[in-house]
Amino acid sequence: MNSLFALYCHVDDPVHFEEAIKDRKWIEAMDEEIKAIERNKTWDLVELPKGKEVNGVKWVYKTKSNAEGKIEIHKARLVVKGYKQQYGRYYEETFAPVARMETVREVLSIAAQNKWKVYQMDVRSAFLNGVLKKEVYIEQPLGYEKKGQEHKVCRLKKALYGLKQAPRVWYSTIDSYLLENGFEKCEGEPTLYIKENDGKILIVVLYVDDVIFIGNDDYLIKNFKTVMKEEFEMTDMGLLRYFLGIEVEQNGNGIFISQEKYVNEVLERFNMQESKAAITPTVMGLKLSKDDSSKDFDPNLYKRIVGSLMYLTKTRPDIIYDVSLISRFMERPKEAHWQAAKRILRYVKGTKRFGILYTVSECSYLIGYTNSDWVGSVDDRKSTSSYIFHMGSGAISWASKK
Repeated sequence: MNSLFALYCHVDDPVHFEEAIKDRKWIEAMDEEIKAIERNKTWDLVELPKGKEVNGVKWVYKTKSNAEGKIEIHKARLVVKGYKQQYGRYYEETFAPVARMETVREVLSIAAQNKWKVYQMDVRSAFLNGVLKKEVYIEQPLGYEKKGQEHKVCRLKKALYGLKQAPRVWYSTIDSYLLENGFEKCEGEPTLYIKENDGKILIVVLYVDDVIFIGNDDYLIKNFKTVMKEEFEMTDMGLLRYFLGIEVEQNGNGIFISQEKYVNEVLERFNMQESKAAITPTVMGLKLSKDDSSKDFDPNLYKRIVGSLMYLTKTRPDIIYDVSLISRFMERPKEAHWQAAKRILRYVKGTKRFGILYTVSECSYLIGYTNSDWVGSVDDRKSTSSYIFHMGSGAISWASKK
């Protein structure tokens, strides 16, 4: 059992500025962040007005990797310690919508059906583009204080990461820009925008600082890339290949999504790399109960396992029922519940490359299926209902709930 507690570590990123300043790559990353802030005219250096509070800032360091696990970039972000902010005084709305995975999968299905390519752009410092309405003052960033003016503070004109209102003002900024430039927003999905003119279509999906888009006109796509890079200082990532831990493969056969890299990480995290693969995620007819007589299992470890498997269901509808089943026992898990979870991990090990393939299909309309096990729970006699919706060749939405 002790082997289950093996730690899973990424590349060691510095925690403190004193560590980062000793490494040239992190110095360059901080320099790049400060340059982006200055280009964006994010703040003015001023004397702190009487009665105003100043918020602290800190550097956060992150090594970003691609789908193959190779280091892509060393990123340093200047983050505000926004916990001092008071509602109503410094901010109001904080909520900002992000695209649902169902929306992303639907866009991929549409692209495959029409043989369109899916492109991705990344906003280098997304929150730096949001214009603030409230007065916010922060300390000068450590290591970049202006000589002779160390006593002054920065009055923010635009948002920084860490501010409670930062996600909201960024979404409001890009939302306004897209609407002013001919896009229409979907009523049921506030992060989906469509621009149509004389049969030419451009569809855009927002997920914080990631922008995914498809279309049927090369000029429209190129023009969109150009204006977005000029307006928001975006990076053109080319064809969509990796998004939120999901690997996207675009070729002549269609668009295939999977989470093979993530599966390997999960198996390593819980020391299951050498386990024997199972051919099914659960034993046929398995019934689990909260009052199982087997011995108790570590609830913290069990929750980590369930959480890891839940994220895997983003591309794996074949395990959604089984993960839903074991997630009911996170409060007081038993050894029997752990064995069921381990069975899913063994099944996943043998099916790493499983995913969803979207191709051209004769039936491009939406079709759904539903099912119920009818009073299947041995604890409270409640039913588990499941559904799955296909659009064209592949599934785009699914769920399983008691």
